[in-house]
Amino acid sequence: MKHAFSLFAVLAGLWILLSGEFQTLLLVLGVISAAGVCWLALRMDAKDGEYPVVNVRLLRLGRYWLWLIKEIVKANINVTREILRPELRLSPSIFRVPADGLSELGQVTYANSITLTPGTVSINIKDRHIEVHALIQPAADDLQRGEMVRRLRRLEPN
Repeated sequence: MKHAFSLFAVLAGLWILLSGEFQTLLLVLGVISAAGVCWLALRMDAKDGEYPVVNVRLLRLGRYWLWLIKEIVKANINVTREILRPELRLSPSIFRVPADGLSELGQVTYANSITLTPGTVSINIKDRHIEVHALIQPAADDLQRGEMVRRLRRLEPN
């Protein structure tokens, strides 16, 4: 039940933060939506008894998001530059990057971060590795250097 209250608080807070509206109707709809999601989560929890424990260092999470936004912008510029060249120099490749040292939630965050970065898409997570498709070689090189996974490892408690 404690999980449901914290979920409700986060969802209601997020609703208010993202909408920026304080009209009665919108606040009521937000409360109803958050309560509905909590009800569904409680029903799901009753079925399988599992939900991910989010245990991250919040200050480092903020730094990671800022770093990820910077990487998304850089990758967007690189992919756009390659696509607009008169002679296409695309070099699509599929490769695996290690995701060891990360929890299940960390691996999913890693895969989503890869997919958010233009020019790369996570295909599969298997055996503590993520299979990735990269459109251009610099994107593949950036991932294989491992800076993203190092930053994600610092988010998780030891």
